[in-house]
Amino acid sequence: MRILHISKYYSPYLGGVENICKYLVEGAVKHETAVVCFNDKCKDIIEEVNGHKVYRVATWINVARQALSLSYFWMLKKAIKEFKPDVIQFHWANPFPAWVLLCVIPRNVKLIIHWHMDIIKQKHIYPFIKPVETALLKRADMVCVTSPQYRDGSLPLQPFKDKVRIVQNAMDEDNFILRDGDVGKINAIKAKYGNKPIVFFIGRHIQYKGLPHLIEAEKYVKSDCVFVIAGSGPLTDELKAQCKSSRVHFVGRLSDEDLKLYHYAASVFAFPSVTKNEAFGVALAEAMYCGIPAVTFTISGSGVNWVSLNGETGIEVPNGDDKAYAEAIDKLIGDKELSKRYAENGMKRVRDNFTIPKMVEEMEKCYRELKG
Repeated sequence: MRILHISKYYSPYLGGVENICKYLVEGAVKHETAVVCFNDKCKDIIEEVNGHKVYRVATWINVARQALSLSYFWMLKKAIKEFKPDVIQFHWANPFPAWVLLCVIPRNVKLIIHWHMDIIKQKHIYPFIKPVETALLKRADMVCVTSPQYRDGSLPLQPFKDKVRIVQNAMDEDNFILRDGDVGKINAIKAKYGNKPIVFFIGRHIQYKGLPHLIEAEKYVKSDCVFVIAGSGPLTDELKAQCKSSRVHFVGRLSDEDLKLYHYAASVFAFPSVTKNEAFGVALAEAMYCGIPAVTFTISGSGVNWVSLNGETGIEVPNGDDKAYAEAIDKLIGDKELSKRYAENGMKRVRDNFTIPKMVEEMEKCYRELKG
């Protein structure tokens, strides 16, 4: 089969959806694959990335975080004419390209909607997007979502559940395999924080990631530990100003190498996201792969509580309950046997379900079903 992926951006651009698209493009070795995406510059480019043709469409303007381009029609029609896809796999949510696609997709081409998320942030423009969203779902031959929870909790998908299949997201194992000399570096990180248990957070400092809840929960944690907060974002300065505790350390953005080392140095992974903007939690799967038990909030309709299972790979507490979050951290630090059991279960769960080969395998089942 010839499969044309449509993504917002594509490698080397980094992002959750972009990574998943790349894994599927490069993992579909039984098929020919190509990509249409936006360029982050105002210039149309056609190039090859790791042997796959990528049509990058010039970005003319961004409105409500949505890229727009007058050349999208021309570039998408060109890609379809040249590549002659049997299947177009559209990575939602990306409304403008969806509208263009509906105008130009040939009737004989199958359509898969890879539903990464509902449109939540752009509530003020959603009434204008909804007709495109509905038309896209009606035209789709199949819809792939990343977890059973998202399938069941997404309102736009309810009329189309017969088309929905589960294709879980994946983490890249290569980024987290220990190499020669890593153990010494990990021990150096532990020593830097007085060999106290490390509660580790990594992510953008934005509202739905729940960092204000983690900062508040720290006040109630009784264990002698440190909190290491990696990443940055719009809330960073505000959070630093609010946090007076000497055991909370903001370390900024980490290199891929340092991120791996901090994972292995940590005792607890703090994943305090509070809304279904956190659709899945690849960072959570990465931490579990490294053997860190996680503390999460219950998030209705999100895949987070499917990635980490309460009482099996970590502890889940009621959404926004900072004291319960603190108690869960204390429990994992204080009960070494429990923590070890959750860590081992977490590593196994990720290796059995959330690696690139596992995701590609599930996607391949969808392609076979579509082909009949």
